[in-house]
Amino acid sequence: MNGTQRLVVVIAVLASFVSFLDGVVVNVALPAIEADLGGGLTTQQWAVDAYLVTLGSLILIAGSLSDAFGRVRVLTVGLLGFGATSLFVALAWDPTVLIFARALQGVAGALLVPSSLALITSRISGPAQSRAIGVWTAFTTVAMLIGPFLGGAFVDLLSWRWVFVINVVPIAVTLLLLPRIGTEPAPAPGTRIDLLGAALCTFGLAGLVVALIEQPDLGWGHPVVWAGGGLGVLLLAGFLWRQRVAPRPIMPLDLFRVRNFWTGNLATLFIYAALSLQGFVLVVWLQQGAELPATLAGVAALPATLLMILLSSRVGALAGRWGPRAFMTVGPIVAGIGTALLLNIRLPFDYWWQVLPGVLVFGLGLTLTVSPLTSAILGSIDPARSGIASAVNNAVSRVAGLLVIAMIAAIIGGRLDVDGLHRALLVCSVLLVAGGVVSFFGIRNEHVRGHAGSAEDGDAAGAGDAAGDSADAAAPAPSAEQG
Repeated sequence: MNGTQRLVVVIAVLASFVSFLDGVVVNVALPAIEADLGGGLTTQQWAVDAYLVTLGSLILIAGSLSDAFGRVRVLTVGLLGFGATSLFVALAWDPTVLIFARALQGVAGALLVPSSLALITSRISGPAQSRAIGVWTAFTTVAMLIGPFLGGAFVDLLSWRWVFVINVVPIAVTLLLLPRIGTEPAPAPGTRIDLLGAALCTFGLAGLVVALIEQPDLGWGHPVVWAGGGLGVLLLAGFLWRQRVAPRPIMPLDLFRVRNFWTGNLATLFIYAALSLQGFVLVVWLQQGAELPATLAGVAALPATLLMILLSSRVGALAGRWGPRAFMTVGPIVAGIGTALLLNIRLPFDYWWQVLPGVLVFGLGLTLTVSPLTSAILGSIDPARSGIASAVNNAVSRVAGLLVIAMIAAIIGGRLDVDGLHRALLVCSVLLVAGGVVSFFGIRNEHVRGHAGSAEDGDAAGAGDAAGDSADAAAPAPSAEQG
């Protein structure tokens, strides 16, 4: 990669890092938030899900905005909004204000992830793109893994409120670097965004989440549960209908005709549901069950973080050369085995024998998975649609986390004791293995780059890749190529 391309990767990593970090750093702060503001498990669930509802639904419209108005412009607005809403969360004085502020933060976060990844795929091509995606994936996943450690340190040394202020520095650095990567093409004239589709998706997800969170306490017969769930399902069905008839849909359904795209997103659904559930229950239990301070609870996942830093870029390059199928099959299964090893956790607690072996195996499996998964999905779509393709994939991962967090009370049996933790970890392991099985039967190595950058096309997805490569060669980008 040349200097401009490396700068693009740095900006993409920083911009998405803050969104990924804030999405998971809250987990380690949940016990402190509940102790300070009250509200029990419901407050803890909504502190996570309010962010994921708006992030998961509006990330689709953000993808359209990224393609229509330019990655740099959308990134700038997202960064400014994310900084402001993070301060709002830090100042929250009761659970309702906290949940509302987290929802606003998700709106800003939705602008960051698809635009940052699309910045890479639109300006870097060939083997360098696979390496760049590997670096991006490594550091954004590191944000998910290192977040509990950073959050724990802030909770123990300062306050849970400072957890939401730690992204100010990367936001400021990113805003300073953005002007240095050059200009973008002018926005497309007459661009229209499907606001109705965005509203149907947002309120549909919200209704479904309300039902899932409240059901363990109120029961299926309560009006809040059946009305919220029923309305949510109807609105989501309306969202899918809208995407079929809208002239400019925010989630073009024709993307799902591409084999690697729909299969990769199905694998994403399983894998990221497991990651979200495991990140929630393990960090909270280590504080409430094993009575560890927040910092040590966060350190528990640090070995997996180190594996991601050391190996993800290399795995991304190998996946670009050999194809993603083997990595996406073996990786989730290995991660599932690592999660199953965590079933050794019990009282009296011993980190070295009960947690560390499982975390190491889990981290190795995750390292093998995430970069090839991203490359397989985005590599199957025409680069001109990279923004919306990235948005759909990120929306799937966020919705997976959203739904599984909403179901936590049902999964753990209403109590996060050792038995409840084991039930959640078993669900995580099954979900990860399911992601590997889906990848084995569904993913095709349709775009394996050799030394000359040739492509081998297998079906419509491969044809789309070849067309994308043709567009790459003709793209008029300064010091960069379309990817």
